[in-house]
Amino acid sequence: MKKTLSKKEAIRKIEEFFSSDDFKDKTPKEVKKIKRLAMAYNIKLKELRRKFCKKCLTPYRNPKIRIRNKIKSVTCENCGYIARWKLKD
Repeated sequence: MKKTLSKKEAIRKIEEFFSSDDFKDKTPKEVKKIKRLAMAYNIKLKELRRKFCKKCLTPYRNPKIRIRNKIKSVTCENCGYIARWKLKD
């Protein structure tokens, strides 16, 4: 029998996961679990999405960051994937 959470409990669990000091030591499996929790309760991760690689789900430790023409490029040190985000004016 599965234990169900309320949406507030799910939000608290997600915030706790990303705010912990050892977030950079998390495994892709743990990140995937939290991402699925957010999807199950229809919770938007917003800025928290930028803390891990979109492709391999590894938390960024010391990524290569470039800013050019108001676009921020972050290169994952694990898989080499380049994530690009527009910078806000």
